[in-house]
Amino acid sequence: MSQDHPNPVTPELPDSPVHTTGTDHITIWGSNEADTIEFYRDLLGMPLVLRQPNLDDPSQTHLFFDTGDGRILTFFVSDDRPSARGQRAGVGAVHHLCFSVDPDEYEDTMQALEDAGHGYNVFDRGIFHSIYTRDNNGLVIELSTDKYEIPDDRRGEVLAKAQELREADGADYAKDEHLRGAIEALGLEVVEHDLPDADAGVGGVE
Repeated sequence: MSQDHPNPVTPELPDSPVHTTGTDHITIWGSNEADTIEFYRDLLGMPLVLRQPNLDDPSQTHLFFDTGDGRILTFFVSDDRPSARGQRAGVGAVHHLCFSVDPDEYEDTMQALEDAGHGYNVFDRGIFHSIYTRDNNGLVIELSTDKYEIPDDRRGEVLAKAQELREADGADYAKDEHLRGAIEALGLEVVEHDLPDADAGVGGVE
């Protein structure tokens, strides 16, 4: 059970000297400006909100994109760098970036990727649905959508309760019934989104 583990799962703030208030931005070593804008602005629809020199290395350009909720994704780019096909794995490396999409636009998102020539995989991850593709640098990009409406300010609480129900059930990972049960247990309205069937979400993304 969670409470018996040396690192229990809980939505409560830890007794730590610092408490972050959210994700401000993530910065990626990018390739060139044209390919980066083509993928993130022209395909995924993230507005390019700021362009300036990299303040630590003015020979590079620093691009800022709004991911949709005011959180920012930035890239250091240089026109002499071609896009790549893959990323190096290892400690400290980025495995993937995940962005949320509206459930009503989930199937349109798959079609847009296909129209743009980007391959993708779709999985039912138990507590959400995910589309996986790759950006112009070979970085894995996950586009997830919620199965149920979850208030942003209650998301951590809902996931922690789903974890509790998962462990009580002896399941290997959190599933649909655990998420739904968590929403019900916390007295929230159960609003389920109509999403297409997908393969079970174990394995398949590297």
